[in-house]
Amino acid sequence: MIYKQENINDKKFKRVFSSDVSEKELVWHRDKENRLIEVLEDTDWYFQMDNQLPISLEKGITFEIPKEIFHRVIKGTTDLNILIEEF
Repeated sequence: MIYKQENINDKKFKRVFSSDVSEKELVWHRDKENRLIEVLEDTDWYFQMDNQLPISLEKGITFEIPKEIFHRVIKGTTDLNILIEEF
């Protein structure tokens, strides 16, 4: 598993991506639900949606990922802690 997940309820959960994860496991993918993402701690990871430049994932940043849109995270040197809410 590339992350650890703590379920808050059926539509909200916290994920931690370890700095030890292999970059090969962080592939482009699509989700079946719209998602609102909040970055919980400062990090040097990046997020990238299809046909867009990567954005830096800094504490307090929130953004939406529309369902069925390709996206990925780009590994940093620390753990990545995010809060995900599906809608």
